Amino acid sequence: MKLIPFNARVAIAALVLGSLGSAFCVDQLSEPPIELVRRTVQREISAGNSDARFMFKDRKETQHGSQTKLMVESREGMAGMVVAFDDKPLTREQRQAEEDHLAGLVGNPEQLRRKQRSEKEDAERITRIMKALPDAFLYESDGTEVGNQTVGKVGGQLVRLKFRPNPKYSPPTHVEQVLTGMQGYILIDPHECRIAKIDGTLSKDVGFGWGFLGHLDKGGRFMVEQAEVVKEQWEITRMSLSFTGRVLLFKGLNIKSDEVFSNFHAAPADLTFAQAVELLKKQEAELAQIPQHSQPENQK
Repeated sequence: MKLIPFNARVAIAALVLGSLGSAFCVDQLSEPPIELVRRTVQREISAGNSDARFMFKDRKETQHGSQTKLMVESREGMAGMVVAFDDKPLTREQRQAEEDHLAGLVGNPEQLRRKQRSEKEDAERITRIMKALPDAFLYESDGTEVGNQTVGKVGGQLVRLKFRPNPKYSPPTHVEQVLTGMQGYILIDPHECRIAKIDGTLSKDVGFGWGFLGHLDKGGRFMVEQAEVVKEQWEITRMSLSFTGRVLLFKGLNIKSDEVFSNFHAAPADLTFAQAVELLKKQEAELAQIPQHSQPENQK
Protein backbone atom coordinates (compact mmCIF):
# COMPACT_ATOMS: atom_id res chain seq x y z
CA MET A 1 0.00 0.00 0.00
CA LYS A 2 1.57 3.23 -1.03
CA LEU A 3 0.48 6.20 0.85
CA ILE A 4 0.21 8.50 2.25
CA PRO A 5 -1.30 5.99 2.99
CA PHE A 6 -0.02 2.52 3.48
CA ASN A 7 2.85 3.25 1.20
CA ALA A 8 5.67 2.49 3.72
CA ARG A 9 8.43 0.65 1.85
CA VAL A 10 10.12 -0.73 4.92
CA ALA A 11 11.43 -4.29 4.97
CA ILE A 12 10.40 -5.02 8.55
CA ALA A 13 9.97 -8.77 9.02
CA ALA A 14 10.58 -9.27 5.31
CA LEU A 15 12.71 -12.37 5.81
CA VAL A 16 10.01 -14.02 7.88
CA LEU A 17 6.84 -12.78 6.25
CA GLY A 18 7.96 -12.51 2.65
CA SER A 19 7.83 -16.28 2.26
CA LEU A 20 4.36 -16.69 3.79
CA GLY A 21 1.58 -17.34 1.30
CA SER A 22 -2.07 -16.34 1.43
CA ALA A 23 -2.95 -19.60 3.18
CA PHE A 24 -1.23 -18.27 6.30
CA CYS A 25 -4.15 -15.94 6.96
CA VAL A 26 -6.81 -18.37 5.81
CA ASP A 27 -5.64 -20.93 8.35
CA GLN A 28 -5.99 -18.37 11.12
CA LEU A 29 -9.60 -17.28 10.53
CA SER A 30 -10.70 -18.99 13.73
CA GLU A 31 -8.41 -16.76 15.79
CA PRO A 32 -9.60 -13.53 17.46
CA PRO A 33 -9.89 -10.42 15.23
CA ILE A 34 -6.79 -8.89 16.80
CA GLU A 35 -4.64 -11.73 15.43
CA LEU A 36 -5.92 -11.13 11.91
CA VAL A 37 -5.08 -7.45 12.34
CA ARG A 38 -1.55 -8.25 13.55
CA ARG A 39 -0.84 -10.58 10.65
CA THR A 40 -2.30 -8.11 8.17
CA VAL A 41 -0.19 -5.24 9.49
CA GLN A 42 2.92 -7.40 9.24
CA ARG A 43 1.99 -8.35 5.67
CA GLU A 44 1.37 -4.72 4.71
CA ILE A 45 4.76 -3.65 6.00
CA SER A 46 6.63 -6.51 4.36
CA ALA A 47 4.79 -5.91 1.07
CA GLY A 48 6.61 -2.59 0.82
CA ASN A 49 9.77 -4.56 0.01
CA SER A 50 8.46 -5.24 -3.49
CA ASP A 51 10.35 -3.79 -6.48
CA ALA A 52 7.14 -3.36 -8.46
CA ARG A 53 6.64 0.22 -9.71
CA PHE A 54 3.68 1.86 -11.38
CA MET A 55 2.60 4.77 -13.48
CA PHE A 56 -0.86 6.06 -12.55
CA LYS A 57 -3.22 9.03 -12.49
CA ASP A 58 -3.82 11.03 -9.32
CA ARG A 59 -6.84 13.37 -9.14
CA LYS A 60 -7.05 15.42 -5.95
CA GLU A 61 -10.02 17.64 -5.13
CA THR A 62 -9.97 20.25 -2.36
CA GLN A 63 -12.03 23.31 -1.46
CA HIS A 64 -9.88 25.21 -3.95
CA GLY A 65 -10.65 22.96 -6.92
CA SER A 66 -9.12 19.87 -8.47
CA GLN A 67 -5.69 18.98 -9.76
CA THR A 68 -4.85 15.94 -11.89
CA LYS A 69 -1.35 14.53 -12.08
CA LEU A 70 0.43 11.74 -13.87
CA MET A 71 2.69 9.89 -11.43
CA VAL A 72 5.60 7.49 -11.89
CA GLU A 73 7.47 5.61 -9.21
CA SER A 74 11.21 5.63 -9.76
CA ARG A 75 14.05 4.15 -7.73
CA GLU A 76 14.94 7.73 -6.73
CA GLY A 77 11.50 8.80 -5.60
CA MET A 78 8.07 9.68 -6.93
CA ALA A 79 7.87 11.85 -10.05
CA GLY A 80 4.65 13.73 -10.75
CA MET A 81 3.45 16.09 -13.47
CA VAL A 82 0.27 18.17 -13.38
CA VAL A 83 -1.84 17.61 -16.52
CA ALA A 84 -5.10 19.37 -15.60
CA PHE A 85 -6.61 21.97 -13.28
CA ASP A 86 -10.33 21.62 -12.55
CA ASP A 87 -10.39 18.89 -15.23
CA LYS A 88 -9.19 21.34 -17.91
CA PRO A 89 -5.92 20.67 -19.82
CA LEU A 90 -3.00 22.95 -19.06
CA THR A 91 -2.34 25.99 -21.15
CA ARG A 92 0.95 26.20 -23.02
CA GLU A 93 2.34 28.46 -20.28
CA GLN A 94 1.24 26.12 -17.49
CA ARG A 95 2.72 23.13 -19.27
CA GLN A 96 6.03 24.92 -19.68
CA ALA A 97 6.05 25.83 -15.99
CA GLU A 98 5.55 22.16 -15.07
CA GLU A 99 8.40 21.07 -17.32
CA ASP A 100 10.66 23.78 -15.88
CA HIS A 101 9.84 22.59 -12.34
CA LEU A 102 10.71 18.99 -13.18
CA ALA A 103 13.87 20.06 -14.99
CA GLY A 104 14.88 21.90 -11.84
CA LEU A 105 14.59 18.70 -9.81
CA VAL A 106 16.53 16.68 -12.37
CA GLY A 107 19.27 19.29 -12.64
CA ASN A 108 19.59 19.98 -8.90
CA PRO A 109 20.81 16.91 -6.98
CA GLU A 110 20.45 18.64 -3.60
CA GLN A 111 16.83 19.57 -4.28
CA LEU A 112 16.13 15.98 -5.34
CA ARG A 113 17.78 14.70 -2.15
CA ARG A 114 15.54 16.98 -0.07
CA LYS A 115 12.52 15.52 -1.88
CA GLN A 116 13.78 12.01 -1.15
CA ARG A 117 14.27 12.83 2.54
CA SER A 118 10.75 14.21 2.76
CA GLU A 119 9.29 11.07 1.16
CA LYS A 120 11.31 8.89 3.53
CA GLU A 121 10.05 10.82 6.57
CA ASP A 122 6.45 10.44 5.33
CA ALA A 123 6.99 6.69 4.89
CA GLU A 124 8.43 6.40 8.40
CA ARG A 125 5.44 8.20 9.92
CA ILE A 126 3.05 5.93 8.03
CA THR A 127 4.96 2.88 9.25
CA ARG A 128 4.66 4.08 12.84
CA ILE A 129 0.89 4.44 12.44
CA MET A 130 0.63 1.05 10.75
CA LYS A 131 2.62 -0.71 13.47
CA ALA A 132 0.42 0.89 16.14
CA LEU A 133 -2.88 -0.41 14.75
CA PRO A 134 -2.96 -3.72 16.67
CA ASP A 135 -2.31 -2.07 20.04
CA ALA A 136 -4.10 1.26 19.62
CA PHE A 137 -7.57 -0.21 19.03
CA LEU A 138 -9.97 -2.84 20.29
CA TYR A 139 -11.57 -4.85 17.47
CA GLU A 140 -14.78 -6.81 17.07
CA SER A 141 -16.25 -8.72 14.12
CA ASP A 142 -18.87 -6.86 12.09
CA GLY A 143 -19.74 -9.19 9.21
CA THR A 144 -18.31 -9.27 5.71
CA GLU A 145 -18.39 -7.27 2.48
CA VAL A 146 -17.61 -8.07 -1.15
CA GLY A 147 -14.62 -6.52 -2.87
CA ASN A 148 -14.76 -4.54 -6.09
CA GLN A 149 -12.39 -2.80 -8.51
CA THR A 150 -11.36 -0.13 -6.01
CA VAL A 151 -11.72 -1.98 -2.70
CA GLY A 152 -9.92 -5.29 -2.25
CA LYS A 153 -10.26 -7.87 -5.04
CA VAL A 154 -13.24 -8.04 -7.36
CA GLY A 155 -15.71 -10.54 -5.91
CA GLY A 156 -13.48 -11.36 -2.94
CA GLN A 157 -14.85 -11.68 0.58
CA LEU A 158 -13.62 -9.01 2.98
CA VAL A 159 -13.78 -9.31 6.76
CA ARG A 160 -15.22 -6.21 8.41
CA LEU A 161 -13.99 -5.28 11.88
CA LYS A 162 -15.21 -2.38 14.00
CA PHE A 163 -12.55 -0.64 16.07
CA ARG A 164 -12.49 1.78 18.99
CA PRO A 165 -9.67 3.28 21.09
CA ASN A 166 -7.87 0.94 23.46
CA PRO A 167 -7.87 2.74 26.83
CA LYS A 168 -4.66 0.93 27.80
CA TYR A 169 -2.74 2.22 24.78
CA SER A 170 -0.13 4.90 25.43
CA PRO A 171 1.18 6.48 22.20
CA PRO A 172 5.00 6.60 22.19
CA THR A 173 5.14 9.83 20.14
CA HIS A 174 2.76 12.56 18.93
CA VAL A 175 2.60 10.77 15.56
CA GLU A 176 0.42 8.04 17.06
CA GLN A 177 -1.53 10.45 19.28
CA VAL A 178 -4.39 10.83 16.78
CA LEU A 179 -5.24 7.14 17.19
CA THR A 180 -6.35 7.66 20.78
CA GLY A 181 -9.56 9.34 19.64
CA MET A 182 -10.32 7.38 16.48
CA GLN A 183 -13.10 4.85 15.93
CA GLY A 184 -14.57 3.26 12.81
CA TYR A 185 -14.11 0.09 10.80
CA ILE A 186 -11.52 -1.76 8.74
CA LEU A 187 -11.97 -4.20 5.83
CA ILE A 188 -9.38 -6.97 5.50
CA ASP A 189 -8.88 -9.53 2.77
CA PRO A 190 -8.17 -12.62 4.91
CA HIS A 191 -6.77 -14.60 1.97
CA GLU A 192 -4.13 -12.00 1.17
CA CYS A 193 -3.68 -10.42 4.61
CA ARG A 194 -4.16 -6.98 3.02
CA ILE A 195 -6.12 -3.95 4.17
CA ALA A 196 -8.86 -3.07 1.68
CA LYS A 197 -10.27 -0.08 3.54
CA ILE A 198 -9.99 1.93 6.75
CA ASP A 199 -12.67 4.44 7.70
CA GLY A 200 -12.09 6.32 10.94
CA THR A 201 -13.71 9.28 12.71
CA LEU A 202 -12.47 11.26 15.71
CA SER A 203 -14.85 10.71 18.61
CA LYS A 204 -13.22 13.49 20.65
CA ASP A 205 -10.79 16.39 20.30
CA VAL A 206 -7.24 15.04 20.09
CA GLY A 207 -4.16 17.06 20.99
CA PHE A 208 -0.76 16.44 19.45
CA GLY A 209 2.57 17.54 20.85
CA TRP A 210 1.14 17.48 24.40
CA GLY A 211 -1.38 20.15 23.39
CA PHE A 212 1.32 22.71 22.63
CA LEU A 213 1.51 22.15 18.90
CA GLY A 214 -2.25 22.03 18.54
CA HIS A 215 -5.26 19.74 18.31
CA LEU A 216 -7.69 18.11 15.91
CA ASP A 217 -11.42 18.66 16.40
CA LYS A 218 -13.95 15.96 17.15
CA GLY A 219 -15.68 14.74 13.97
CA GLY A 220 -12.57 14.70 11.80
CA ARG A 221 -12.54 11.77 9.39
CA PHE A 222 -10.17 9.86 7.15
CA MET A 223 -10.85 7.07 4.70
CA VAL A 224 -8.36 5.04 2.69
CA GLU A 225 -9.19 2.37 0.12
CA GLN A 226 -6.78 -0.12 -1.41
CA ALA A 227 -7.20 -2.71 -4.16
CA GLU A 228 -5.36 -5.30 -6.19
CA VAL A 229 -4.58 -3.24 -9.32
CA VAL A 230 -2.69 -6.07 -11.04
CA LYS A 231 -2.23 -9.68 -9.93
CA GLU A 232 -0.78 -9.77 -6.41
CA GLN A 233 0.00 -6.05 -6.44
CA TRP A 234 -2.08 -3.78 -4.21
CA GLU A 235 -2.14 0.01 -4.36
CA ILE A 236 -4.06 2.86 -2.76
CA THR A 237 -7.08 3.74 -4.92
CA ARG A 238 -8.68 6.50 -2.85
CA MET A 239 -7.91 8.67 0.14
CA SER A 240 -10.27 11.19 1.78
CA LEU A 241 -9.35 13.55 4.62
CA SER A 242 -11.58 15.96 6.51
CA PHE A 243 -10.08 17.59 9.61
CA THR A 244 -10.29 20.91 11.40
CA GLY A 245 -8.34 22.11 14.42
CA ARG A 246 -5.58 24.45 15.47
CA VAL A 247 -1.81 24.47 15.10
CA LEU A 248 0.55 26.25 17.51
CA LEU A 249 -2.47 27.31 19.58
CA PHE A 250 -3.58 30.10 17.26
CA LYS A 251 -3.34 29.03 13.62
CA GLY A 252 -6.49 27.42 12.24
CA LEU A 253 -6.25 24.05 10.52
CA ASN A 254 -8.71 23.00 7.82
CA ILE A 255 -7.89 19.95 5.72
CA LYS A 256 -10.46 18.66 3.27
CA SER A 257 -9.49 16.60 0.26
CA ASP A 258 -10.58 13.61 -1.80
CA GLU A 259 -7.90 11.89 -3.84
CA VAL A 260 -8.50 9.13 -6.40
CA PHE A 261 -5.71 7.01 -7.90
CA SER A 262 -6.45 5.18 -11.14
CA ASN A 263 -5.13 3.89 -14.49
CA PHE A 264 -2.32 1.83 -12.98
CA HIS A 265 0.29 0.52 -15.42
CA ALA A 266 3.52 -1.28 -14.64
CA ALA A 267 6.68 0.83 -14.95
CA PRO A 268 10.29 -0.40 -15.27
CA ALA A 269 11.72 -1.26 -11.86
CA ASP A 270 15.07 0.44 -12.53
CA LEU A 271 13.77 3.86 -13.66
CA THR A 272 15.86 6.83 -12.57
CA PHE A 273 14.09 10.05 -11.65
CA ALA A 274 15.25 11.66 -14.90
CA GLN A 275 13.90 8.74 -16.93
CA ALA A 276 10.62 8.91 -15.03
CA VAL A 277 10.31 12.60 -15.93
CA GLU A 278 10.83 11.83 -19.61
CA LEU A 279 8.17 9.13 -19.40
CA LEU A 280 5.77 11.64 -17.85
CA LYS A 281 6.43 14.22 -20.55
CA LYS A 282 5.84 11.65 -23.26
CA GLN A 283 2.57 10.49 -21.68
CA GLU A 284 1.40 14.07 -21.12
CA ALA A 285 2.08 14.94 -24.75
CA GLU A 286 0.01 11.97 -25.88
CA LEU A 287 -2.85 12.96 -23.59
CA ALA A 288 -2.77 16.54 -24.80
CA GLN A 289 -2.56 15.31 -28.43
CA ILE A 290 0.30 17.65 -29.22
CA PRO A 291 3.78 16.95 -30.63
CA GLN A 292 6.22 16.10 -27.85
CA HIS A 293 8.65 18.80 -28.98
CA SER A 294 6.33 21.43 -30.34
CA GLN A 295 7.92 24.69 -31.42
CA PRO A 296 6.80 28.18 -30.49
CA GLU A 297 4.32 29.74 -32.89
CA ASN A 298 6.90 32.14 -34.28
CA GLN A 299 9.23 29.31 -35.21
CA LYS A 300 6.72 27.13 -37.06
